[in-house]
Amino acid sequence: MNTVIRKIGNSEGVILPKELLARFNLKAGDSVSIREIQSGFELAAVDDVFERQMNAAREVMDRYKVALQKLAE
Repeated sequence: MNTVIRKIGNSEGVILPKELLARFNLKAGDSVSIREIQSGFELAAVDDVFERQMNAAREVMDRYKVALQKLAE
């Protein structure tokens, strides 16, 4: 599947075909991650539930950093 990089305001972007969005259950506003691989890059849907859980865990770890270090001893 081919697409073109287009000018969007002051940025540039790729328009994803409707069929591809439907196949991966994506819509405007959803998050995707871009990972560099040997042959170029890979675009993947981000699991929002997992991301929210990880952000919450990071906040707790930051808040209780000293206590967690003591427990780890």
